[in-house]
Amino acid sequence: MRLSHFRLVLLVRFLGYILFITGIFGVVLAFGPLIQVEAGYRYDQIFGIKHTIPTIVTSDTQNGGTTNFGSIATEGEIIKPVSTDFGVVIEKINANSKVVANVNPSDEKEYTKALAEGVAHAAGTSFPGEKGNIYLFSHSTDAPWNIIRFNAVFYLLRELENGDKIVMLYQGRRYDYIVYDKAIVQPNDVSYLTNTYDESVLTLQTCDPPGTLFHRLVVRARLAGT
Repeated sequence: MRLSHFRLVLLVRFLGYILFITGIFGVVLAFGPLIQVEAGYRYDQIFGIKHTIPTIVTSDTQNGGTTNFGSIATEGEIIKPVSTDFGVVIEKINANSKVVANVNPSDEKEYTKALAEGVAHAAGTSFPGEKGNIYLFSHSTDAPWNIIRFNAVFYLLRELENGDKIVMLYQGRRYDYIVYDKAIVQPNDVSYLTNTYDESVLTLQTCDPPGTLFHRLVVRARLAGT
């Protein structure tokens, strides 16, 4: 009887340890990338580390673009863009992602697939260098752990302030946008998506707080030099 009771206690403890370890593993799997992004940003802030894309400016500057991403010497950590066909880099928060073009923001199946590859570009909006609204979004739909599934590139958008730079890469050219507005809006506020402009404006959108449906964080930036 005592032996059976001892075995039962061992079994319960063993199962308890398994559940505990599984829980820890699940938390690390779900939030590890976000913790890494947050810790990396704070580390850079403390030690003054800057991330930059070195650029050689050429005479080809039509529509505000520059051609050559170069490898000239620069201070700080060099960022190599994930995509120069259509990509976004935010040096301040070390964000670097491919952009998937012409994604329907109202079709969950379509944008979920796109966000597994990078940041989504809303169908019907403009492209870098063009007049109008360039609308990029990256968010989760229902829970914090889906940020990993649906891209964490914009997790630190809240750190951007007026005057910060957002770099767009499109068809082998670079376009610098300067932040001029940041707002937290209701999920049903689509005005930032439907806005029209006589200049080239970049709009970035993500969920706020991350992993919830409570609000949207929207950052807007103008093409530099216009």
